[in-house]
Amino acid sequence: MRETYNLEYKEKLSNTFLKTVSAFSNYNGGKIIFGVTDQGEYIGLDDAKNKAISIENKINNSVSPQVSYRIDIDEDSNTIILTVHPGDDKPYFYNSKVYKRNDSSTIEVDKLELKKLILQGQNKTFDALSVEIKDSGFDYLKKKLMESIGLVSLDNDVLKTLELMSRDGYLTNAGLLLSDKNDFKIMDIVKFGRNQDVILNRLQLKNISILEAYDKSIEKIKEYYQYQVIKGAYRTKEDLIPEKAYREAIANALVHREWMIDSYIQVSMEDEFIVITSPGGLTEGIAEEEYLEGQRSLMRNPIIGNVFFRLDIIESFGTGIRRIKKAYQNSNKKPIFRVYGNSIEVKLPVVSNIDELSADQKKVYLALEHGALASSEIADATGFGKNKVLNLVEDLIVKGYMRKTGSGRGTKYSIE
Repeated sequence: MRETYNLEYKEKLSNTFLKTVSAFSNYNGGKIIFGVTDQGEYIGLDDAKNKAISIENKINNSVSPQVSYRIDIDEDSNTIILTVHPGDDKPYFYNSKVYKRNDSSTIEVDKLELKKLILQGQNKTFDALSVEIKDSGFDYLKKKLMESIGLVSLDNDVLKTLELMSRDGYLTNAGLLLSDKNDFKIMDIVKFGRNQDVILNRLQLKNISILEAYDKSIEKIKEYYQYQVIKGAYRTKEDLIPEKAYREAIANALVHREWMIDSYIQVSMEDEFIVITSPGGLTEGIAEEEYLEGQRSLMRNPIIGNVFFRLDIIESFGTGIRRIKKAYQNSNKKPIFRVYGNSIEVKLPVVSNIDELSADQKKVYLALEHGALASSEIADATGFGKNKVLNLVEDLIVKGYMRKTGSGRGTKYSIE
């Protein structure tokens, strides 16, 4: 077995393992096995019992605060297994530095990551932190609360109840983000022409209430992706891109984004799709698969999320992905979700049906109606050569008709 994000091998005992102890304590825990080469060959250690005592002393004297761990000796292989548990008192320092795992390597965290760990150690979220501002105006929030729940007065008591103001009268970051004036970059909306070299319109939203930014972003989808159809004596609205899906994606970005990153939510509007890119990866504690399947959600900014819930902008916590997918249930093109280390991307294609595809594309698409298939299985089902299948599926992915999961021999293609 090769080294992974939660498994490290050490051929011999040296102080370098203490960086990994810091990393495992700061995140998801892991194991360090001493007496094993980087290639996974067990060669054992001389005098394993005394070396185990040395490991214990090094951890206790060098890593702070106190780490939770266990040391076991495998007498058959003369190796030492150090199991490090995730800690509650983050961040954990070694030599005044804080570390994390990057695949199978251990690296020092950057300033942003350190701030996140400090918040986790304090059991706080960014939107709950107080700022040295007591008033920034709440006219827009007051208007939205009046429209939604009939609230007449928005005084300090209400702000404190909503956790937008601390008990000593200072705004929280959530309060500042929902106020009429702030210093945050919120959203950068760009409408492109025939390609990304042609910009037809650009709207940068900053220093305003995130509620106002949300409403202004909704105006843009109505401007570019809706049209009127006359049916008999009536006019009906038709969506090129489902407004419900767009609303949900924008709301999710505002609620879940990492506000400590000084950048905009990027909204790229092209003729065939909209891409919404939100700063910050997944919240600590949720797996990519759980996010993509809409199984659960951990709110990065729960105070903001609660206000959006009260205003009926989001339906309930953790349902955003499912609602976006539901908006496309009658479309052959499906939304695509991509998770990166420091951002999350949602691609909303123009709704369409299979009649737009070529005969070969239809054949590939129909082969996937009963479930995900590997490229070799698609080739068997269609009678096409492997290279032709790969070209067809890549084109269908770009057009939003299907998605790719897994990698290498585990790669599968699906239309769901």
